[in-house]
Amino acid sequence: MKILHVIPSLSASSGGPPQVAMNLVKALRDSGVEAEIATTNHDFPAPLPVPLRQRVDYPVAGGTIPVWFLPYNPPALKEFIFSSAFTTWCWHHLPNYDLIDNHYLFSYTPTCAAAIARRNAIPYTVRTMGQLSPWALAQSKTKKQLYTALIERRNLQRAAAIHCTALSEAKDVRKFGITTPTLTLPLGVHAPDPNPNARAALRQQYRLPREVPIVLFLSRLHYKKRPELLLQTLAALKAQGHLFHAILAGTGEADYVADLQRLVQTLNLADRVSFPGLVTGKAKDLLLQGADLFVLPSFSENFGIAVAEALASGLPVVITPGIQIASDIEQAQAGWVVPGEVQPMVEAIAQLLASPDLRAKLGSNGQQLAQTRYSWSAVARPLATAYQWMIAKKPLPTDLRPDHLSLV
Repeated sequence: MKILHVIPSLSASSGGPPQVAMNLVKALRDSGVEAEIATTNHDFPAPLPVPLRQRVDYPVAGGTIPVWFLPYNPPALKEFIFSSAFTTWCWHHLPNYDLIDNHYLFSYTPTCAAAIARRNAIPYTVRTMGQLSPWALAQSKTKKQLYTALIERRNLQRAAAIHCTALSEAKDVRKFGITTPTLTLPLGVHAPDPNPNARAALRQQYRLPREVPIVLFLSRLHYKKRPELLLQTLAALKAQGHLFHAILAGTGEADYVADLQRLVQTLNLADRVSFPGLVTGKAKDLLLQGADLFVLPSFSENFGIAVAEALASGLPVVITPGIQIASDIEQAQAGWVVPGEVQPMVEAIAQLLASPDLRAKLGSNGQQLAQTRYSWSAVARPLATAYQWMIAKKPLPTDLRPDHLSLV
């Protein structure tokens, strides 16, 4: 079978979704599925420097994957990213595929691919990426309501399946009034190669004493992720006399990042907080293995790739209930799930700062959780089976989980 994944952009500035698409396609190909990606060359502030209108071998962790890049039409309106070239490409190439796997809602490329797939009787799936959560739907509410009425509801209702990463995301699909079968599968992460010197190397890089615990925030710098709440929490921890240094790694809009940096000055945290910008590859692995705990106080995350990466690296996590793998983390005792308010955050982080033994215990639990549930190979196998069901036009159960999948 031949599968095409469609996503608006593979830009690193888009956060986790591009990494999900690329790693998932790599895992599918490793399991014997012929999978490719079609996308645009959108990036900020300049387009990705990639060959256009041809299949290219694009680098990912552990090798390369085939990607078609089509030019987008500037200016790009947030995630909508219109591309007339993508439309033309779809009319010519979509009939070559057995199934289309669309990533994202309220965006041109998956909308276009779904419409053309329907015209050609090609089954397609949709990944809602947490965009049907109450918090997400409340953002740009009027635009989303209009887009839903005109386009998105039809795309969702006529899909072969909707891929959710947690049961709470599947519930959001039902609350939205969609009756399409859901496939609930988590996403995967790669565990970094063990680096026993990471803790010392990271402190040397940031010129920190060996005994200073490092609090890591690794995500887009965006108000959805609530870095302001983390900074306010850190200010309260400093006032209580706790020793720590926080690293807020990620990119964001320049004005927003400047606001965060001003807030650091206002809260008298300049000596306690670092902003290294976008961190990838070995530098990212060093952060994950050299830090002591991970914090993400996000309003909403459909999965939280950064959280799963922290778990895989053995970091205890402090997160909020809007991250939809929160129940997994609570059940595995891999960290604390607390309300998105300063005082609960202070209490949770203070506990971990004060106890290396507790950090080690929760971190070990999280690492085991990631190894058993969040590996790409564990995700790719049942997904490939689900693809076969859909291509064969077999009726899917209303709510499908990996243990329900079998080919008979």
